[in-house]
Amino acid sequence: MEEQIAKESHRLSSIEAEIAQVENSIKNIKEGNFGDESAELSSLLTENSKLKFRLEILNKAIANERKQMSSSSNSPTEVISIIKHLYDIFYNTTKAIFPQFEDPICVISSQTNKSDYQCNSAMPLSSKLKQLNVQMSSLDIAKKLVENLPYSPLIERTEITGPGFISIFLTKDYAKTFISLILNEGVKPPPMKKLRVVVDFSSPNIAKQMHVGHLRSTIIGDSISRLLEFLGHDVLRINHLGDWGTQFGMLIAHLEDIFPNYVNESPPIADLQAFYKESKKRFDEDEEFKKRAYDRVVKLQSGEKNSTKAWQLICDVSRREFQHIYDLLDVKIVERGESFYQSRMESLVKELDEQGLLEEDEGRKIMWGEKTEGEIPLTIVKSGGGFTYDTSDMATIKQRIEEEKADWIIYVTDAGQATHFKSIFACAKRAGILDPSKIRIDHLGFGVVLGEDGKKFKTRSGDTVKLSDLLEEGTRRSLEKLKEKERDKILNEQEIIDATNNVAYGCIKYADLSKSSRNDYVFSFDRMLDDRGNTAVYLLYAYVRICSIARNLGEEFNKQMPKLKKETPIVLDHEKEWKLAKVLIQFPDIIEKILRELNIHYLCDFLYHIATTFTEFYDSCYCIQKNKQGEVVKIDVSRVLLCEATAAIMAQCFDILGIKTLKKV
Repeated sequence: MEEQIAKESHRLSSIEAEIAQVENSIKNIKEGNFGDESAELSSLLTENSKLKFRLEILNKAIANERKQMSSSSNSPTEVISIIKHLYDIFYNTTKAIFPQFEDPICVISSQTNKSDYQCNSAMPLSSKLKQLNVQMSSLDIAKKLVENLPYSPLIERTEITGPGFISIFLTKDYAKTFISLILNEGVKPPPMKKLRVVVDFSSPNIAKQMHVGHLRSTIIGDSISRLLEFLGHDVLRINHLGDWGTQFGMLIAHLEDIFPNYVNESPPIADLQAFYKESKKRFDEDEEFKKRAYDRVVKLQSGEKNSTKAWQLICDVSRREFQHIYDLLDVKIVERGESFYQSRMESLVKELDEQGLLEEDEGRKIMWGEKTEGEIPLTIVKSGGGFTYDTSDMATIKQRIEEEKADWIIYVTDAGQATHFKSIFACAKRAGILDPSKIRIDHLGFGVVLGEDGKKFKTRSGDTVKLSDLLEEGTRRSLEKLKEKERDKILNEQEIIDATNNVAYGCIKYADLSKSSRNDYVFSFDRMLDDRGNTAVYLLYAYVRICSIARNLGEEFNKQMPKLKKETPIVLDHEKEWKLAKVLIQFPDIIEKILRELNIHYLCDFLYHIATTFTEFYDSCYCIQKNKQGEVVKIDVSRVLLCEATAAIMAQCFDILGIKTLKKV
């Protein structure tokens, strides 16, 4: 590094000399020694600005290198996103060379066949310069970038190929540091500002069964929440239950008729779905019943004791059913139904009215967002004076920003609600509730679940598939698969139960999360439970095998593991060792990418990439040598530790996905 500092100090002196020469010329022109040379003066001022910017970059680079030398380390001491690091240094270098660009183009791509990373900025920069009547080839731009690139502890060397692509090759030192950090401190997230995040997901309706649509929302929302929690954000997981509205009037009226003593004795409602269908049939066919149902809604909203009691009983039955599903899937969520926002909806309507944002429309009160072509206005107040989902969703944004102090709000619902949320966000912005420059807000819309026939996933009778039935079928098939492989003869009773559940629920989650959430996906138990390819079964089995490498070395070796992790230098001399390490250090890059796009399938692709690259490593690099008697005669401790680091990152990925790992298979 001393040699590097010496080179950059020499460049610094040269730039200082150039600045002195340019400033002397500027002084002469200003003093009138050479007449009125305004064009030359403008050119010299621009050149001076460029040189001073380059000088600033170099000074910072040298200061950083000296700081690193004083700590006797050439590598960062925390987990960082490599792409972000490379982007920053190439962006700053580009800005120093081309100050005419306020926000210069900078394109960094991840691993290619010929290099670890690549900067692809030269050609688009050349095109931009031509627009400013500056002729400079992309090859010359690439050379200029490489010449002025400051020192980075991550870059071993750069090469220019083709018309100006800059191939970037990483140093092994950072990878060794990264692996040591994992072994000794666990898998850490890249550093970032901590935010208050509200994630709205799952959101079933009271008195209705959870179905496959709720499955997607629950799985995706839980995984996004887990990722944000891993990153250290303060996450509020909200279950926006449908627990208010007209349907409760008919349910209460029906309850009064079927179980008139419900106030004193808890009604035996075993099948709430059937109870709902019965009340809906009466509501549609019996005018007298319908009238009484509307009356019960009014009483419920006014807080009448018996109606409130009936509503609570019905909600409690649903809650127990929902909680059973959440327990099976290991999902933590805070219930906050529409009823929570009743008083807030009332004050919201008053505020919107006072701001003059509501318009009369055939007895309704509506609100427009941007009034663009095709926009549908929100119905804030119905003609009968009641509120709608629009009112409720506006009140939720207001409550989450003003009371919860959210920095970021994420809604996880089906893609069909995209137009609705676009209108909600636009109206919240217009009302002064939402400032997008201060609050990030996302609607993460997902596609539908399809059957293997390519049509919407239904039962044979055409009904919506109940989530409880789906999970039960998954565990049955999982157990069959384990017995088919005779795992029941190896595992004890508790281990077979754990393996059955972990494989079943893990497969269902992974099949969903491994596809882009924006797209529809085909639900197939046969594909999910396949132990080949990019499936949860393959990855869970791969993880167990990796963990078993160190475990099979015996208790005595594993007692020494903490000491070995601290004292054993990581060696990456074999090409397959280095290839595996380069995959592992991409973990922060993947996390950053998911944060930008909110698409968790990148993590699944990464997990599969780890597993397949590890297989290449294990097939080529011995970790343990045994004699003919099966006795261990030699251990490559560095490679065993590389296996441990691989397992640690895989375990963290599984945890973010909400998938429980196995100890044995």
